[in-house]
Formats: sequence, C-alpha cells, structure tokens
Amino acid sequence: MPLQNRVTPFGNIVAIAQRGTFTGNRGIIHDPATRTLLGRRWTTKAWLVCLLHYKGRRREVMRRRSWTELFFLDEAVALAAGHRPCFYCRRDDAEAFRAAWAKGRREAPSLAPEIDAVLHGERLDRGRKRFHLIPGPADELPDGAMITSDSAAYTLVRGRAFRWTEEGYGLAEEIPRGASLLTPPSIVLALRGGYRPRLNTDIAADFSARSLFRGRE
Repeated sequence: MPLQNRVTPFGNIVAIAQRGTFTGNRGIIHDPATRTLLGRRWTTKAWLVCLLHYKGRRREVMRRRSWTELFFLDEAVALAAGHRPCFYCRRDDAEAFRAAWAKGRREAPSLAPEIDAVLHGERLDRGRKRFHLIPGPADELPDGAMITSDSAAYTLVRGRAFRWTEEGYGLAEEIPRGASLLTPPSIVLALRGGYRPRLNTDIAADFSARSLFRGRE
C-alpha cells in the first residue's frame, strides 16, 4: 500500500501510487513508528518544495522524527497547494521565485518568513483549501497556474488545460468555464513576474513543445 504522502492540487495529502517529481514538507506531521500521518496537516507556515535528489543524500521515507516527506506530481501542483521553493536545496530557484514575487507584487524583495505568512493566509480558509476568484479571463493566466472546476484540477499552459489525475495529467482540453483559482494569488503574480515552474513532462509530450519545459529533476 502506498504511504499517505502525495499532495494534490487542493492541498490534501493522500495515499496514491502517483510518482512525484518533487518532494517537500510542512514540518513533522507523521508518526515514524507507524509511518502514518498525525492529526495535523502542518506544523509550520513554511511549506516547501524540495529536490528529490540532493548531493547524494538518501532518506527512508517517514521513518525518522524529522520533516515529513511529501511528494508532488510537479511544481505546478506544489505551488497550487501553497508550497514555495526551498532556499536550502533549491537556492537558485528560490531566489528566482523571491525576485519574481517582488516584481509581481511591485514591492521590495521579501524574506522567506514574510512570503510564508502571506501564503498561509492565501492557501487556507478555516483550515481548508482556499479558492480564489480568477482575476480576468482564465486563458490569460500565466503558464503553470492551476484552476478548479466541477471538483477537478487543471494546470494551464498556453491557454490550454491539463487535468490532474491520480495517474498523471490528461490530454490538453479547452479551459473549463466557471472555474476558480487554486494557485494562491501571490504565486500567480510571481508567475506573471517571470517565475517558471518545472512542469511534468507529460504536458510537454502532449504539447509537442518540450522547449517550454524545464523537465524533471
């Protein structure tokens, strides 16, 4: 049985066999003796997106009383759930994200705890995933933003929608009408400000435009 450590675009942590292209964490939220989640789904406002492979280090998943290893299909999913790049294992990406965050919000660069405080307010509504209104036409959202319609989640790329499923992304579709925004608004501004999330290669293969994508780690 898969461990309960895969994160959906809605921020839920589920037990599915989906392979992750990124890991990350929200603090210590598991019992290493049983490798199961505790009642809380976060213990810190710093929700991170980390590399699967870093300097040859290996961890036995959910076996230690340290951070709880979570996994994401790609960075678009992680950002939609409210995570941001880690400044330890992804320093260059984190600095690019910080710069794009400042540019998109038209403000001076923020410290990581300041970014985390903003995101914590945007990703949650009384402990549950917070949905947002889409600011303008959905087809004008930046690549990598995610929306939801009829309980489904979609990553948008070049005005097309790729549905997230437990098996990966579906084929490109028209953007559904009446959708809500899953990706926190400040992250959408960072995407507008130039941050390029690493998207699953399923999207690149379907789009026949691999030059757009930075691919998997």
